[in-house]
Amino acid sequence: MTTLILLAALLSAPAQAKTVSRTGIPYVADDDKAGPPELIAAIRSRRPGGKLLNLDRMLLHSPNFAKGWNGMFAAIRSQLALPGKLREIPIMAIAVLNKADYEWAQHEPEFLKAGGTKEQLAALKEMRADPKLFDATELAALQLTTEMTREAQPKQATIDKLRSLLPDQQVVELIGTIAGYNMVSRFLLATGVELEQ
Repeated sequence: MTTLILLAALLSAPAQAKTVSRTGIPYVADDDKAGPPELIAAIRSRRPGGKLLNLDRMLLHSPNFAKGWNGMFAAIRSQLALPGKLREIPIMAIAVLNKADYEWAQHEPEFLKAGGTKEQLAALKEMRADPKLFDATELAALQLTTEMTREAQPKQATIDKLRSLLPDQQVVELIGTIAGYNMVSRFLLATGVELEQ
């Protein structure tokens, strides 16, 4: 009887933010004392509703690391010439290739906001490079993502194809985005960061 009462109380209680990741590393509290005020403000300015994500709460174990991370990803997300959809396609593919569900969940709305479609999302979930759904540049970006994620070293033909479709600035930004988001997925998996409640 006591077990049933306890279970009922737990089920009726409001959802609390998790305090420990799957690997046992605790999340830093979502408050303004989680790190230097200017860093917390910068991170909050990039997050919907100013709420720290579990990823942020893990990164803030090292404020200096979190500061570098925030600066790099702020640039990738909003300061590059690379079109948003060409940024989000690789991120979604990396999430699938590396089995990083957190990355997929965080970027699915961003992909749709950048002009992606539900049909493209379904194809990406299966890593299906469908020429009926993706244009030549998107297919080349997907190929580069797959090669960089699985083998690290892409084929020269893939780089050449992208260079025929995009200016070198955007090719370099695409490569940097793919490298950066592979780092994100590896960090998420190794630290056990889970989806927010």
